[in-house]
Amino acid sequence: MQLYNKLSAKERAELIEKAGKDRMTISFYKYANIGNPEILRNHLFINWDKIDVLGRIYVSYEGINAQLSVPAENFNTFKDHLDTITFLENVRLNVAIEQDNMSFLKLKVKVRDKIVADGLNDESFDVTNKGVHVAAEKFNELLDDKNTILVDMRNHYESEIGHFQGAITPDVDTFRESLPIIEDDLKEYKEDKNLVMYCTGGIRCEKASAYFKHKGFKKVYQLEGGIINYARQVEAQNLENKFIGKNFVFDHRRGERISDDIIANCHQCGNPCDTHVNCANEACHLLFIQCEACAEKMDDCCSAECKEVHNLPKEVQKELRKGKEVSNKIFKKGRSEVLKYKK
Repeated sequence: MQLYNKLSAKERAELIEKAGKDRMTISFYKYANIGNPEILRNHLFINWDKIDVLGRIYVSYEGINAQLSVPAENFNTFKDHLDTITFLENVRLNVAIEQDNMSFLKLKVKVRDKIVADGLNDESFDVTNKGVHVAAEKFNELLDDKNTILVDMRNHYESEIGHFQGAITPDVDTFRESLPIIEDDLKEYKEDKNLVMYCTGGIRCEKASAYFKHKGFKKVYQLEGGIINYARQVEAQNLENKFIGKNFVFDHRRGERISDDIIANCHQCGNPCDTHVNCANEACHLLFIQCEACAEKMDDCCSAECKEVHNLPKEVQKELRKGKEVSNKIFKKGRSEVLKYKK
């Protein structure tokens, strides 16, 4: 029984390109009480591997969080399989605004303690006691209400390239950092203000809405389906788009453009830019914003030091890394001191 990938990312990319068939990038989540996550994990891998699903899926006792790519021709088969799983029947699927056949190149289904790392150890905290879900039209109405406080539940590197107008954007590296900060900053508004939250696809907001209700906030709302669903509803219903810039996504695309506004800048030269890249130095992989001119000048690296290492022969680079604990900074959010124009 195959429960792991047999192909490398490079081999998979070659097969996808050779097949020449369209794929769909999809995300979904569901909070639920799962008795044995390992059994569910194996069940998903066996069935999805058969229909060429690729992606990153986390399963835990509290539910499932999935970001994946499926061949367009297999979408109905994939959806039918989801519907055979009781708590996933008719689950909302967020289809990416911008499609890319190479968004994922391996199928990884992992068991985790939680589907969203929140740093909470409160047994009285019920994640299913969530806030009110609102669609795009109602969300816009709430944003126009002077009694509303809008909070971005994402990390700083996400909101840096795009966010809703007037939103509070916490300067945090992780979701778990944002919860106590927001609670403390907004504690005087627990009784009378509309606390409205949003994130990429809804999963962080749902947990946050339950957490803030648990902490005594009375009027708690979240954008249903997150920014991804909002963008689709705005277009379909001809609504005003209140999101400016790009929506950061956690696959190799790194972002989907929602509006033409470029609100960020290149971390190396300061020119307007909202393209996230990873440093080409295998020992670094720092995530940062880099324009095309700087990419050419720096050989896709974040610093002169990394450029020097990156230009060494591959075998020499391997020797330099040997025996060292290399911290993968793929999502280290542009905090490096080598970046002159970081946020």
